[in-house]
Amino acid sequence: MADTSKSRRTAAAAPAKRVPFVKWSKLFLGELAATSNVSAAARQANVTTAVAYEARRANPEFNRAWQRALCEGYDHLEMELLRRLRDGEIKPAAGAKKGTRTFDNATALRLLAAHRDAAARQRAISSNEDSEAIIQSINTKLEVIRQRRLAAPETPAAQQVIDVEPRTA
Repeated sequence: MADTSKSRRTAAAAPAKRVPFVKWSKLFLGELAATSNVSAAARQANVTTAVAYEARRANPEFNRAWQRALCEGYDHLEMELLRRLRDGEIKPAAGAKKGTRTFDNATALRLLAAHRDAAARQRAISSNEDSEAIIQSINTKLEVIRQRRLAAPETPAAQQVIDVEPRTA
């Protein structure tokens, strides 16, 4: 019996086996997209929420994937709210044998408004992800302008004609 309790203490003192990031992150992001719940996603991936948040802080690509998963989860939430808006929920009245269909539009609209803000933020972040391509596009446009200026014949400032009509008051 003494051996059993000793082995339990040793097992409890041993650090938990670390799951590789590549493996748990896929499980985590899938569950996060399905539930919009970080705790549930961490349980599904067999990691703590602290590990997940640390990975999000340390890995920009994982952070972007996390945001995309949350956005997808909010899309699922929006679809569920729309279903509730259309169908309502059947709730039994006090003392009644049959329930009545109720619609909680105020709560649904508040949640929908909150989702719209989060989705708009995520779309703005997503459209700005490829900053290197944006910078390259701007540099290309600047180079085209430079080439046009170099190809244009130089006209001294004194000879330039400015077509401006005087103002009349």
